[in-house]
Amino acid sequence: CVFAMEEADKTAPSVTDRYYTRWYKTDMKGKPCEDHCILQHSNRICLITLAETHPILQNGRKIKNINYKISDGCSRLNNKVSGKSKRGGQFLTEFAPLCRITCTDNMEYTVFSCIRGRLLEVNEDILKHPDLLLEKPSTDGYIAVILPKLEESKSITNGLLTREQYEEVVSKRTSQQQEPC
Repeated sequence: CVFAMEEADKTAPSVTDRYYTRWYKTDMKGKPCEDHCILQHSNRICLITLAETHPILQNGRKIKNINYKISDGCSRLNNKVSGKSKRGGQFLTEFAPLCRITCTDNMEYTVFSCIRGRLLEVNEDILKHPDLLLEKPSTDGYIAVILPKLEESKSITNGLLTREQYEEVVSKRTSQQQEPC
């Protein structure tokens, strides 16, 4: 009986895999390998994360700084929502920058929203503990939470890749490149 429970634990899907659908946006803004992952819940809420092939998650990189200040007049940290309909949240287009991440090797990466919708929150925990982004990018290390408009909730996945399509892109990329991302 203990053996059966251990086997069940090995095959049981994670909460993320059970309740979220993974969508991918590859080579954001034409930058090779800068892939993003969108975790879409059945209630329309989307978590923006880094895809496992993103350069930040490769080669043992360490994060020096995460900055949600996009410009002098725009900081994602100033986003405030209220009420049932989440009024007041910043509206984002699919190419709206969410944050800039600088690694200890001074490489800087911009993380984009990838979808249109209202910014509900940014993950302030990664400011205090940037290793969360490296260790648990799909859970505690998410970048932001976005709520698409109800009428757009079905169409936001247009232009995004399924897990299978993403794996095909990564496989082709790996076979065509001399050096990995």
